[in-house]
Amino acid sequence: MPLTPLDIHNKEFTRGFRGYDEDEVNEFLEQVIKDYELVIRDKKSLEEKVEQLNERLGHFTNIETTLNKSILVAQETAEEVKNNASKESKLIVKEAEKNADRIINEALQKSHRIAIEVEELKKQAKVFRTRLRMLVEAQLDMIDTDDWDHVFETEIDEKVDGKKEMVEK
Repeated sequence: MPLTPLDIHNKEFTRGFRGYDEDEVNEFLEQVIKDYELVIRDKKSLEEKVEQLNERLGHFTNIETTLNKSILVAQETAEEVKNNASKESKLIVKEAEKNADRIINEALQKSHRIAIEVEELKKQAKVFRTRLRMLVEAQLDMIDTDDWDHVFETEIDEKVDGKKEMVEK
């Protein structure tokens, strides 16, 4: 058990013949008591400070643990978000590919229908051209016939004969 300042103060020495100077010993003991009390106070203060620092260390250790857990949670969340984004992008690409295929198929079908319509219009144009040619040729044949000469001659002769008769009358 360590000495206390009170133990030092109350210590009695036996007296011998020609022993130490009592005043000098008492003065020295007083100095030792003061220094020892100072050391004890310093020790107590340092122990309190160590306790406070240990409490702060515990607090910071808790914060560190919490931060480490938070970092792990954030990393897991980031990985999960990354995986979800990857899955979503794959779904978007698949959907876009399906839409592109559908659009291409619709365009091909429409192109095929238009090609059929164009062929039908070409046939109709050929038929129309043939009919028009036949009509024009028929008209030209009518113009080239001798019937027109007879019509022109008949009218002229009738007009001349009619004028003669008018003159004679």
